[in-house]
Amino acid sequence: MASSIATTITDSTSTTGTGNARFNADAANWDSNPSIQLATSLAFESYLSRLPSPSKLSSFNVLEIGCGTGLLSLLLAPHVRSLTAVDAAEGMIDVLTHKLSSGGAYEKVKNVRPVACLLEDPEDPIIKIDPVTGEAWEGKFDLVISHLVLHHVADLSALFKTIYGTLKPGIGKVVTTDFENFGPEARRFHPEAKMDGVERHGITKEEMQEVLKGVGFEEVKVERGFVLQKRVESEPGRGDLERGPVMDFPFLVCEGRRG
Repeated sequence: MASSIATTITDSTSTTGTGNARFNADAANWDSNPSIQLATSLAFESYLSRLPSPSKLSSFNVLEIGCGTGLLSLLLAPHVRSLTAVDAAEGMIDVLTHKLSSGGAYEKVKNVRPVACLLEDPEDPIIKIDPVTGEAWEGKFDLVISHLVLHHVADLSALFKTIYGTLKPGIGKVVTTDFENFGPEARRFHPEAKMDGVERHGITKEEMQEVLKGVGFEEVKVERGFVLQKRVESEPGRGDLERGPVMDFPFLVCEGRRG
C-alpha cells in the first residue's frame, strides 16, 4: 500500500471554506458525540440497502465528500475496492489519517485515502490517485457518497455538478443523506453556538429533485430514509444539550445516476 494512506494529502489552496475553523476545532472530540455516531450508523444502513450486491459492490471505487473523521468511510471500506475520503477541514482529515497510520485503530485498513481539500473540480489531480496502488488513475468513481454535508453548502448545484463530473458516465451513482427541513423547528438540529458554516436548516425533497435533475442526473429519487432522535437545547441559545428534550429529525436519501 502506498504511504499516502497514512499521510494527509492536502491541497493547501482549497481548505479555507466557511465553517472549517469550527470543524478543525471540533475534530478531536467529533467521534465522542453519540448523535454523530448514531446518524452515521443509520446512514450506513441506508446506503447499503440502496447499493448493489456484495459481489458487485466489492469492485467499487468510492468517493466520499465531507468525510469528517472517517466514521462512514471506515464502515463502508470493507465492502468496496477503494475509498477516497475528502474533507475541506484539515483537522478532520488529520484525525482520519491518525486512525489509519501505524499504531492507529484502523492501521489494517489499506484501501482508504484521506484528502484534505475543498473539491470544486472533478478533474482535480488530487483525487486522481488510486488509494490501493498509490498510482495515478482516471479518477472516475462508481459511487459518490456524502453524509450531513449538504446543509453546509451554499451552492448545491455547483456541488452536484462537481459530483456528476467525478462519476463514471452512464453507471456512476450518487447517494447522499442529510436531515430534512420540515419547518422552523428544523433549526434546532444545531445548537445556536454551532451555526457557523450552516447554510440551510436541512434540505427538502423538492429542492433536491430539482438540483439533481438540473445537473443532469437520471433515475433521481429523494425519499425519507430514517429518523434520528437527537437531544436539542431546551431553548435556542441555552447550551443545555445534556438536559434538553429529544427531537425526531427525519433524514432524506438523495440518489441519482450519471447519464
